[in-house]
Amino acid sequence: MLEFDDAQRQLAQGATAPTRTARVPLYQASGLVLATDLTATLDLPPADNSAMDGYALRYEDYVAAAGNRHALPVQQIVYAGQEAAAQAPGQATRLFTGSLMPAGADTVVMQEDTRAADGLVEILAEPKPGQHVRRRGEDVAAGQPLLAAGTRLDAAHVALLASQGYAEVTVHPAVRVGILTTGDELVAPGAPRSGHQIYNSNGVMLAALVNGMGARATHVLHARDDEASLKSALRTLTDECDLVLSVGGVSVGDKDLVKPALESLGGTLALWKVRMKPGKPVAMAHVSGKPIVCLPGNPVSAYAVFTVLVTPLLRRMQGRTEIFPQVSYLTLRTPRPRHDTREEFLRVKRVVNAGSVGELQVFDRQGSGVMSSLPWATGLARIPAGVPVYDGEKVAYYDFRHWQA
Repeated sequence: MLEFDDAQRQLAQGATAPTRTARVPLYQASGLVLATDLTATLDLPPADNSAMDGYALRYEDYVAAAGNRHALPVQQIVYAGQEAAAQAPGQATRLFTGSLMPAGADTVVMQEDTRAADGLVEILAEPKPGQHVRRRGEDVAAGQPLLAAGTRLDAAHVALLASQGYAEVTVHPAVRVGILTTGDELVAPGAPRSGHQIYNSNGVMLAALVNGMGARATHVLHARDDEASLKSALRTLTDECDLVLSVGGVSVGDKDLVKPALESLGGTLALWKVRMKPGKPVAMAHVSGKPIVCLPGNPVSAYAVFTVLVTPLLRRMQGRTEIFPQVSYLTLRTPRPRHDTREEFLRVKRVVNAGSVGELQVFDRQGSGVMSSLPWATGLARIPAGVPVYDGEKVAYYDFRHWQA
């Protein structure tokens, strides 16, 4: 069997980085991958402004007004979005959060520490020089690197770009993914079902995983267990998609017909048995230069294989800089030693106790048909092959928040 790390590396190299780019409005950019480096176009904030509702003054004027109960006349009121006249010596300016600082003023006193009456404001608590002032460029300076090519954009990135005046960005278009499920025993959710049939959960599951990564599941097809049906579906997907994921039909049974269907389209299928549990049967082929990854038919196995083996390939196709997310090492809590001839990926939940970085609780049933374990789990714990792992030992943890994003 192929070792897990080797399989992961080979799959990740199964496609090249994208070359296509497109200009899109900023509001459509979230989830897509930036194709060019971007530089800050202006200082942020673009001018000194107040971080509080209150009064702007020169600190030296506060000190000088000690004999007058630290009371200063109010020179002007400046709302956010208005210009401010220069600060006159010995006076204060009423302003609000985001208001421009008057030239010459260097300190803001929040309104809770003041008392205003008859055109005067009395400072009730001694301020610190420079307090509550957002300085020009303290967040971002014009000309500095802003975001690097290969960044998958999210709401935070979009907000930063908008603050710099970007209305459009150059991105790599979303990877188009086609999903093919196989098997005469499967029926669509909601359709009439006979006693010998089960509902098809793989198609919608993989579509959700694909879309959650910022790619686009453009086709979700199902083929019966005959070569003509498989060939027709595969031809559609390879013609119209960038990546194809098939589920089932790549083992050694009489109706495992994906391999001959792919070969009839000019593909050569590399059949692997990966030393992992769940998810041993995995395969890869290319048709017309497009990668096709064949996943095991069991939904839990397909879920695990997609998470740890397919997502690096998808990130490469998206043009991301980082294709392998972080792996943590956390304490495993297990009622019995874990030991298998294959690397085992346990469905676990990260539980954070007071003063700890988290421990991994194991779902009580780890069978590959236990679907209820998937929404319960927060990630997968990797148990090395051939080495017993006991309660309290640290193991590699693949967090779904990182590995499915």
